[in-house]
Parts: sequence; C-alpha cells; structure tokens
Amino acid sequence: MIVIDNVGSSEAEPPLRRRWLCLLLLLVLIYGSHAPLISLTIVDGRVPFSPSSCVLLIEFIKLVLSFAALVASGNLSGLKISAWTVAPYAVPALLYAFNNNLVVFMQAYMDPSSFQVLSNLKIASTALLYTACLGKRLRLGQWLALGMLVAAGVCHNYSGLDWEASDESAVRLRITSWGLLLVLVYCFISGLAAVYTERVLKTQRLPLSLQNLFLYVFGVGINLASHLSGGGQQGFFEGFSALVWLIIAGQAANGLLMSVIMKHGTGITRLFVISSSVLVNGVLSWGILGIQLTSYFLFPVVLIGWAVYLYYR
Repeated sequence: MIVIDNVGSSEAEPPLRRRWLCLLLLLVLIYGSHAPLISLTIVDGRVPFSPSSCVLLIEFIKLVLSFAALVASGNLSGLKISAWTVAPYAVPALLYAFNNNLVVFMQAYMDPSSFQVLSNLKIASTALLYTACLGKRLRLGQWLALGMLVAAGVCHNYSGLDWEASDESAVRLRITSWGLLLVLVYCFISGLAAVYTERVLKTQRLPLSLQNLFLYVFGVGINLASHLSGGGQQGFFEGFSALVWLIIAGQAANGLLMSVIMKHGTGITRLFVISSSVLVNGVLSWGILGIQLTSYFLFPVVLIGWAVYLYYR
C-alpha cells in the first residue's frame, strides 16, 4: 500500500501506517467527489455561483484553520521569522495562479477533451522534476508504474468521449502547435509548483501550521486580486447552497491534508491519490448522476491498482 516515507521500524509503525492509509483514503474520496458534487449544483447548464468567490473562500478558510492550529499548538513563542523565511511561499501561489489562467487561455488552441488527455503528462513532468530537483532516484519498476498512471489517465479520458455520436455532435479532437506548446508549459509548471512546495516544506524547520499560514496568506492575496479584477456582476455569495458549502469545506480540507502529504510523504504519493480518485469519481457519477459506465472504465482502474503495487512494493 501507499505508505509514508521514513516511518521507521518501531512498534508504533503499524498504527502510524493505518492512520496514513486513512488519510490517503479520505483524500481519494474528497478528490473523487469534487466533480460530481459540482455537477449537482449546475442550473440551466451553468454553475449558479461565482467560481472565483468559491476559490477565495476556500483559501480564506484554509488560512483561518492554519492560524487556529498554530495557536492551539502553542508554537508561536520562540519563532524567528524574517522576510526571507516568508518569501519562498509566494512562489507556489504565483505558479498556481499562472496555471489557472493558462488553462482558460489555452482553450482557444485546443478542444477540452484534448486538454484532459494531454494534461496527464503532468505526472511525467512531476516525476522528472522530483528526481532532478530533490535528488530522489526511482527504480525501473517505479518509472514503469508512473508510466502506467499516465496511460490510465489517458485511457480514462478517452473512455469518456462519445465516439458514436451523430455527425452534428460527434467528438472532434483539435489541437494546434501553440496548444501543444501551452499544454507542455502547463504540465511543467504544475510539476514545478508541486516539487517546489515539497522542497520548501521539508527544508524549513517550521511547524506545518505556520508554513500553511504563509502559503495561504499569498493564496488569499492573489485570489482576492483575481476576484476583484474579474469585474463580474454576480454577488459574492449569490447562488451558494448547502451543497456549495460542502464543496468548499471539502476542498479546504483537501488542501490542508495534502500539505501533510507534501511535508511527510512525497509529491509522487499526491499523484497516486489524484489518479486513484478516478474510481470514486466514476462510482459517484454512476450512482448520483446516472452516468452509464462502460467496460473501458475498468481498464484504467486496473492500471492504477497495478501501478500502486509496482511503485510501493
């Protein structure tokens, strides 16, 4: 199974591994349920709330919870914080903000299905940067496992396309040379942001709650600027329902729990969590949204399971 690095071999190892497994399963559930829950909020073909308001609230909640955790831990006293300590945490926020805007921009150069398929290359970019920047060496079997994750993502995205549609609604994959370049940049930045965040969290000997506080201060600032510059006429809380608040709570928990993975595990584990959420996503889409699953759905699930075995055996 997926286990934390440096667990050790003491008698406390089995309970620690069980807690780690519970954490990973919870993250898989949150990731997998995100898209189906958003689909449930759609009214007349669109989400009734402002996405920028939702993202800003998620970042703000993570900021508040990080501060509360820091106060509760009693780690405020004796901390020596300088501008050089805080500055590195601005980089991930800037990289993610850039990528979020790049996703919107690149849609003019490719169809959404091509983007979903090619974006799986971020698994490869993250792995390459992980070995190059963090000095980690992977076994041949682990590289094969990561290749299987990429293949599973591509197969899953392709299985969702309606190849038997009529001529008017048939799937037409389209990507220009600029689109290909932009999606490669997107995948590189995605991997760089993940690896850089992991390096900062692990090299600075600071409480994780304080590190999260630094990250989300910049996250709130950048997303607030993005929200204000959007110029939308929609009210901040317009369209919010109990389901939207559930989505916000889930994504706030997801961000905080993922920081535990980055601090005490690896960015590669994060990739496996995201890929494994395919199963949860498919089951919820079938059970809640009534989407018909095909036999092709089982193939990426088997690939992911095999990849987990190869990487962590």
